[in-house]
Amino acid sequence: MQNVKCVVVGYNATAMVDGQPINLGLYDTAGQEDYDQVRPLSYPQTDVFLVCFSVVSCASFENVTSKWVPEIRQHGPGVPFILVGTKSDLRYDEETLSELRERGLAPISHMQGESLKSKLGAYAYIECSALTQIGLKSVFDEAVRCVITNRQESKDHKKKSKWSIL
Repeated sequence: MQNVKCVVVGYNATAMVDGQPINLGLYDTAGQEDYDQVRPLSYPQTDVFLVCFSVVSCASFENVTSKWVPEIRQHGPGVPFILVGTKSDLRYDEETLSELRERGLAPISHMQGESLKSKLGAYAYIECSALTQIGLKSVFDEAVRCVITNRQESKDHKKKSKWSIL
């Protein structure tokens, strides 16, 4: 049996957002440095990026600013992004908190996430837990709303541009 490394894993899903069924194409890209050169090949045609970090990892939080947002701005200029704090259930997990304290660390607070959202110009900041499912649907609902809003603003801008040209 061979092990095959995958840079992009694709999923298709249907979500109900504001009472409407929406088809989603979701692409999960590998974050390892080995894939830095090929990962951006999956970015064209992206409507919204979900930039995720673990609320119990200072390193992943710092990577939002040092790696992920610069990368998506370079390869997807003008494409909106949503900042997503993952593993929110671990913020209250005693074992996790103990491990963080031993290293002189603490979980990333909701306020820190909101502050980073504002600083970087993200469309939204949402926290979720895949384990408990809390906030998970909100991530995808907000992504759909972001795309719809962005497309509507583009249409309105094009209409205004056409009128100003005439």
